[in-house]
Amino acid sequence: MRSNTRHTVQRTTTPTTGLRRDTMTDLHVYDTTLRDGAQQEGLNLSVTDKLAIARHLDDLGVGFIEGGWPGANPKDTEFFARAAKELELRNATLAAFGATRRAGGAASTDPLVRALLDSQASVVTLVAKSHTGHVERALRTTREENLAMIRDTVSFLRGEGRRVFLDAEHFFDGYAVDRAYALEALRAAAESGAEVLALCDTNGGMLPTQVAEVVHDVVTTLGLPASGDTRVGIHCHNDTGCAVANSMAAVDAGARHGQGTVNGYGERTGNADLVSVVSNLQLKKGLPLVEPHQLQEATRISHAISEVTNVAPYSRQPYTGSSAFAHKAGLHASAIKIDPDLYQHMDPKHVGNDMRMLVSDMAGRASIELKAKELGFALDANDEQDSNLMKRVLAGVKDKELRGFTFDAADASFELLLRRELEGGLPDYFDVESWRVITDARGTGDALSEATVKLSAGDKRYVRTGEGNGPVNALDQALRSALSKAYPEIEQFELVDYKVRILDASHGTDAVTRVLIETSDGTTTWTTIGVAANILEASWDALVESVTYGLLRAKVEPR
Repeated sequence: MRSNTRHTVQRTTTPTTGLRRDTMTDLHVYDTTLRDGAQQEGLNLSVTDKLAIARHLDDLGVGFIEGGWPGANPKDTEFFARAAKELELRNATLAAFGATRRAGGAASTDPLVRALLDSQASVVTLVAKSHTGHVERALRTTREENLAMIRDTVSFLRGEGRRVFLDAEHFFDGYAVDRAYALEALRAAAESGAEVLALCDTNGGMLPTQVAEVVHDVVTTLGLPASGDTRVGIHCHNDTGCAVANSMAAVDAGARHGQGTVNGYGERTGNADLVSVVSNLQLKKGLPLVEPHQLQEATRISHAISEVTNVAPYSRQPYTGSSAFAHKAGLHASAIKIDPDLYQHMDPKHVGNDMRMLVSDMAGRASIELKAKELGFALDANDEQDSNLMKRVLAGVKDKELRGFTFDAADASFELLLRRELEGGLPDYFDVESWRVITDARGTGDALSEATVKLSAGDKRYVRTGEGNGPVNALDQALRSALSKAYPEIEQFELVDYKVRILDASHGTDAVTRVLIETSDGTTTWTTIGVAANILEASWDALVESVTYGLLRAKVEPR
């Protein structure tokens, strides 16, 4: 992010929107995924994980990466030690997070303040109290001592050659209780040399109009940025669902430093999603925050970080979600066929995403045509033969959806359906003779499932047995074992997700079951579907389609 370079204000045209605007000068974009984001429930990052994420963030072009709290957390102390040797950042500056000195002490001898120096980070972000209630009840000190803690710590770190950013914790709530004291806390930091005064909506309870009013008051009252290099920043949590909107409102009101986390990670409902904030400011407001080619990596980086954190990507996440530019309704498809901009707020390529057409019972022929094009098949609605084919596919889709299938969640199964119509069938990879599953439980021990699969592949017959911790796992093992000799390519396939839904709950255990299976080849994933009254039959159908699609995708010829 071009956060350390000053830009002159000029009139320009945003290439992605065609809007003329005044270019903003040197807006900081500050990522706190490794510290505040890591506080998310169920998220536990190793030092190696944090180093990997930091490299991804640097590729995105962020200006600052908050690595953690050295001294207070052994893992974060190790992170900074390793980062000094292993991390080569091209765009970002590493920041260490910590607190002001303890009440009654001195910054120069405070062990946690010394740990911030030992981290070797050139930027230190200090969290300080700006809410009188927290000063008196949490810190258990006086208001005057809290201000002294801020002045002493900032001055000491500045004297040691560090750039200092201040996180004014609970600022908006503190401002509502005692505006004068909240502003005095900021003034104490600014006068001591703090470069950034980040206003924190720590409880996440603010709304955009409130944020805008407070930020404007702070900027005006403290005379920023006219007072020098000190700037106001914003740090929002998402408890009202307004973290991104609040961040945008703060920037409009004069904030020149924005904090957030990739994918909106964070405690409770999370933090402002940094990718959404950056995309909004750059693509909608025309502010040059990162190079266009860096923003085009946003979707890849968002998903790559999800892999490191082991938190599944949210499909409906703005900009980078798999459903962010997915279209299902037939009416939409007809319009998109003429001009994609009619139902999209922007070209998804600007954030490295892509448009997807979902096929369902809402689809029309335009949906089929566009989905076929997406899959590499050129169909022409004006051609009688193609038009009839699309009618047959559409009728088949609607018939199957009536029986419980859902192709908007199973692209691979739809492609197989389409290929059956277009190509008169699918490659004859194998012929299933029979399959069966037995589950055996004895006493209080765990139940063990055993599956037997009989099939022919090429000119050979295979009978294989597989064991698993459940019947579907056993079927998967048996099918793989039976096919591995003829098709060793399937060794790269891995079942990564399995979902079951009962479609007619009123029938209880006699209800129709829908199964979705997601499979990976190590590079990409695909989803197939099975629907049947018997859950094992539905699972088997989805497994067979998964293997068939995987072999077809790998361009394997029948043997």
